Amino acid sequence: MIASSAEMPDVRLRGVVKRFGRFEAVAGVDLDVARGQFVTLLGPSGCGKTTTLRIIGGFEQADDGEVTVAGEPVVKDEPGRHTRMVFQSYALFPHMTVARNVAFGLRMDGLAKAEIGPRVEAMLGNLGLSDQAQKYPRQLSGGQQQRVALARALVTRPRVLLLDEPLGALDLKMRKRMQGELKALQRDVGITFIYVTHDQEEAMNLSDVIVVMENGRVAQIGTPEEIYRRPASAYVADFVGETNLLPGRVAAAAPGGLRVSTALGELSVRGQPAAAGSTVMIAVRPEAIVLGPSIPAGQARGRGIVRARSFLGALTRLAIESGGTTLTVDSPGLTGAGVGDTIEFGWRDEDLLALPESSSSTRETT
Repeated sequence: MIASSAEMPDVRLRGVVKRFGRFEAVAGVDLDVARGQFVTLLGPSGCGKTTTLRIIGGFEQADDGEVTVAGEPVVKDEPGRHTRMVFQSYALFPHMTVARNVAFGLRMDGLAKAEIGPRVEAMLGNLGLSDQAQKYPRQLSGGQQQRVALARALVTRPRVLLLDEPLGALDLKMRKRMQGELKALQRDVGITFIYVTHDQEEAMNLSDVIVVMENGRVAQIGTPEEIYRRPASAYVADFVGETNLLPGRVAAAAPGGLRVSTALGELSVRGQPAAAGSTVMIAVRPEAIVLGPSIPAGQARGRGIVRARSFLGALTRLAIESGGTTLTVDSPGLTGAGVGDTIEFGWRDEDLLALPESSSSTRETT
């Protein structure tokens, strides 16, 4: 869980299920979100992350389970009581100026006119939009429109801000810039953000906590570092960042881990106890593989042929074929090895991790 028992979480889900016909889009989600955290629901299309977000916001009604925000049950007929949603499409009113768009929620809440003006002015100033107040959405860039959508949500002072892939419509450069602005904004306003994305790099950059989802279930909850360095399953390791996954069979227990037979020979790996003969997946990150003369003594693991090579600026990415399998290797800077060259590779035992394959699957009710 994310929130400590000493404080009431801003958001709590218990056994939440949502069905569309026979399909379970959300299949028993438990989640606590502590106040003031930036939490990201991460996963591929169809994994249930947006449906979960909509349930938290009251736009969808859970078929089973309990959902509370600020300690109060979420009711579908009262969306937005403690939350506001920012959509990928921004959903700005084209016939309203920026100032009127931002003021809309306050007018709907029945706030006095004398209070609306100063609140809107202050929010536009916080988001660098003061000079855009009298423009219309069509006159703004994508990044400016995104900030208007954020201002319209934040000016109502919600307990929790829900963001459904809000940067998806931006080009890569603007998206990177807005990530930094969004994280700084969340720190400044100090409220809880729950963010949905399928972009693992974006999730790693923005989040205090990542919730990796798979087929309507929570596959793992943790900090970005925990998710990357200690994935709970082969699914998580494969989805979050680049990784090499080698099928293996447990040969025996070893000090602090296992001995596992693979296409590259028998390897010593970290991992939970497992019965001899059981199958696991061995994960090793591309940056953990060392090449050629840089391999420390005793860490050489084999030789392979370079089948592909890409220079990516800060690193060179190689595809090395060995033992009937292909390893992706990220080597710092410019590597001299070329396609067709034979090269040695190696790694530290502690950089290998034995993982179970994912046990969840898409479920249909009967």
